This record gives sequence, C-alpha cells and structure tokens, in this order.
Amino acid sequence: MTSKDEFISEAIPPPVEIRLQLIEGLLESLNLSHKGIDELWAIEVERKVTEIEKGEVETVPGEEVFRKLYNRLKQ
Repeated sequence: MTSKDEFISEAIPPPVEIRLQLIEGLLESLNLSHKGIDELWAIEVERKVTEIEKGEVETVPGEEVFRKLYNRLKQ
C-alpha cells in the first residue's frame, strides 16, 4: 500500500491546474454537498440580494467589518 507521503509526492509534480482538478475531484468524492441545504442557502442568498436591492437592509463595508472583528479579538 502507498503511504500518504508517497502519494503526496506523486501528486505534487503536475501543474497547478491539474492539482486543483485533483483536489476538486477528491472533495466531490467525499460527497460533502447536501442538495437540500444547498437549495436553502440559494433561497437565502436571493432573499438577501432582494433586501439589499430594495434598500431594506444597510450594508457594511468589509473593511469596517474586519476592523471591528480585529478590535474585538484584541480585547
């Protein structure tokens, strides 16, 4: 049986694009996707986009969010 280190050393030489495809294939093989959950997230995203477009919610710039998080974690 091939050891983990041997397998990894054999997987590294191909170009980055091929390695990314390998990683994607491995992740897909784990069957982490749950169709029902994915569909619920899609509905939630659409709802949020609609709220933003209608001006029903206030957006916060990412820089401000990360600054607040950083300051909170520093305490």
